[in-house]
Amino acid sequence: MTTIQWRPQVNALTKPQSYRPQVVPRGTSGYDKMAADISTANPVYNADLLRSVAPLIMNWIQQELINGWRVTFEDAFTFNPSLTGRMARPDDPLPDDEELLEVNVYASRPFVQAVRQQAKLERLPMNEKLPLITSAEDTKLKLADVLNPAGLLRLTGSNLYFEEDDPDCGCVIAGTQSGEIKQSTFGIISNSEILLVPDIPAQAHPWNNEYTLSLTAQYTEHGTSRTGIYRRRLRSPLTVPGLGAPNPPATGILTDDHATSHVSIDGGSTSANERLRVQVIQDLMEERLIFSLIDMKEDGAKGAEIIVPQNGEYILPGFAGSAVSSIEITVNNYAALWEMIRSNYQGRLVDVLDVMVL
Repeated sequence: MTTIQWRPQVNALTKPQSYRPQVVPRGTSGYDKMAADISTANPVYNADLLRSVAPLIMNWIQQELINGWRVTFEDAFTFNPSLTGRMARPDDPLPDDEELLEVNVYASRPFVQAVRQQAKLERLPMNEKLPLITSAEDTKLKLADVLNPAGLLRLTGSNLYFEEDDPDCGCVIAGTQSGEIKQSTFGIISNSEILLVPDIPAQAHPWNNEYTLSLTAQYTEHGTSRTGIYRRRLRSPLTVPGLGAPNPPATGILTDDHATSHVSIDGGSTSANERLRVQVIQDLMEERLIFSLIDMKEDGAKGAEIIVPQNGEYILPGFAGSAVSSIEITVNNYAALWEMIRSNYQGRLVDVLDVMVL
């Protein structure tokens, strides 16, 4: 018994981006293959006879439908005539549409269950060979999707290799607000891994720290260049100066390409310089955002969670062992923040903060 083959396919109707499994038919079977297979499995039946009878059966089904009958083969299929159209009143004539009459074919529940129980599925790679970036990690901070100017960025995936001196190929980091730079300093370039020193383009405002990453490769000498885009956004660390000082400057955080920041840090208290992170979780069930300060390790220390249901001022407490005891924030554009997290961050948004006393 062979398998039912399938491959991941981009689902363009969803946001954030998702994939759907798509069956890949091995080919098309018809009367000839049916007759040959049945005859081979049951030699008492002649293949030529089966081949001649099959179209007669289909013709009989068609005539039954034309005559207004439903055709049901028990534990197999039901063929049913149906009408499509819209009438404003019950006494209106049928719409004048040549496609008004349809034929519906339904598989019976036992038939479908038998297929489900006996079929084996086989995964195939995506149908077009192109660079597929599955992860991006800063090697110094050991954090995913962080674009650290003081670290190295490791990309993993498949079909990543490109010729470094090919002017039509390469890796590009682009700001979602402005600016892009083709990367030039690499440590590793292979099909499954790329290691590079990130050259990060400047953007219009300090809070515009969101970036996209793309990779273009050409797999044959005269082949077409193909570009793969990393599905997640990268974010660079943000500097928070003068925390704890009187009237510190506001620092925009947790924003994309907007000309004004969705959230700003307006004050707080710290006893020393520290690098930490601010996290926002989108609670779809309760329709709210949950803010907290967290340390630099995944599943590490975390401050108390603060519920944020709308624009306004909030205080985020520090966590055990942190020099930062609190950070005061103002949510300036709750609606835009909510939509950004839903669309591009799969329900969780994190910014790295470099808190400076002076």
